[in-house]
Amino acid sequence: MIISKRPAVAACALLAALTFGLLTPTTALADDGSDATAADAPTAKVDLVLDVSGSMSTRDIDGQTRMTAAKQAFDQVLDGVPQGVDLGIRTLGATYPGKSLKLGCKDTKRLYPVGPLDREEAKTAVGTLEPTGWTPIGPALLAAADDLSGGDGSRRIVLISDGEDTCSPPDPCDVAREIAAKGIHLTIDTLGLVPDAKTQAQLSCIAEATGGTYTSVKHRSELSGRVGQLVHRAADPAATPVATSGADDCSTAPELKPGLYSDREQFAQHRWYRVAVAPGQELRASVSVADDRPVNPDYGVLLRAVTTHGREIVRGQEAGSGRTDVISTGLRYPKPDTSSSGSSSGDDGTAPAETVCLEVSNSYSAPASVKTSPGLPVELAVNLVDAPHDASDAAAFGLGRGWWLIGTLIVVGFVAGILWGWASRWRIAIWRSN
Repeated sequence: MIISKRPAVAACALLAALTFGLLTPTTALADDGSDATAADAPTAKVDLVLDVSGSMSTRDIDGQTRMTAAKQAFDQVLDGVPQGVDLGIRTLGATYPGKSLKLGCKDTKRLYPVGPLDREEAKTAVGTLEPTGWTPIGPALLAAADDLSGGDGSRRIVLISDGEDTCSPPDPCDVAREIAAKGIHLTIDTLGLVPDAKTQAQLSCIAEATGGTYTSVKHRSELSGRVGQLVHRAADPAATPVATSGADDCSTAPELKPGLYSDREQFAQHRWYRVAVAPGQELRASVSVADDRPVNPDYGVLLRAVTTHGREIVRGQEAGSGRTDVISTGLRYPKPDTSSSGSSSGDDGTAPAETVCLEVSNSYSAPASVKTSPGLPVELAVNLVDAPHDASDAAAFGLGRGWWLIGTLIVVGFVAGILWGWASRWRIAIWRSN
């Protein structure tokens, strides 16, 4: 029996077109007041921390010394600093050429203060630098964090080095974790100039501890391009998490408003927060936990919404196996509007808000050689939106009104299958009769 494939192809094309049309989302524009001018945005701060230790005299970047390549890159970067960015320059290992460990490990200097940029003055200051001393990365990071103190804008340290820290303790990775644990939302990006494996590992650790990036550099154009990119990134508006501290139980937990929050959580710890959800609102919450240090594989993160009496409402959970540095999960809880159903209400006739307890738990563990303090960085997002009309669907499945799309596809597929089967049987009957 031979049946033409053209009707089948046409039917499949029609069904695909219908499916695409149903699944294509419509674009909604919201007037959220996002037309604020750049003048209203807080000023971003960037501190460029440059290694001027003796090894910077090595000639291996495009036939030049590392110091010469860094000076030329800084000239280009300083010419392109955008408005709205206060920039400063700090050095490490620039002034002490001796052999005293005590003095060499204090050798960090503010070359140009963080503030409005005078390009010629900053270029002149950089032009006087010559490779000199030690590599006190840890002390330089602590001093740079002080340089950036104050203000509500984003804060970023860009560390450029060609070698490992020579002044441990303090270990620069631990210093970066301590800076992150202060909740000042300061990001450290690192660049390694022709780095070896140990330098790359240390600079990567510093960046990961604060959510920054590490870049290996072997050419001057790479250095100027990457530093310029990081300076411009600081000027981009971004949501800055608000530091908070979760409690050991719901009764003493901080009450969170819609927004983005950061915290620290010890290995295998439980932290509690509270959110007030009014009738007719839907709570949407998500949490991300970053492993900013080596951890054992097979770990997980749990986010639960619980009543004040301990009854679980809904949960979200995710597991990992060491293949990612961040693991996230979320949940949704819609509270129906019962103000018109005769339920108990306040003096103004509206039902009272419900206190929902959010529990964040993790199952991380670490090798014995890894420090567990400060805890792992946690970022918690909380939002309250209008609840859907049929709240049970969103709470149980998380699809909201998307179920009608699936239902439509099922019906279309079922009808198409019946029609195609009937047409096939009719063609077979005609073929047999002939």
